Amino acid sequence: MDAKKISKFCQPFRVILGILLIGYGIVSHNHWFYLGIIPLIAGLINFCPLCGITKQCNLIGKK
Repeated sequence: MDAKKISKFCQPFRVILGILLIGYGIVSHNHWFYLGIIPLIAGLINFCPLCGITKQCNLIGKK
């Protein structure tokens, strides 16, 4: 499986998760939640870092 292709479920999930983590970081003033930029960027550029590391992808909704 090509590591650059993620499922239709996973991409919006990463974007929403990233936005939620960053938003919570802003509200709670906890800078660790700014790491939500990682799933946000991964979702926006359509890349799965975990698939790239493990060379396998067992995502929900893969084809």
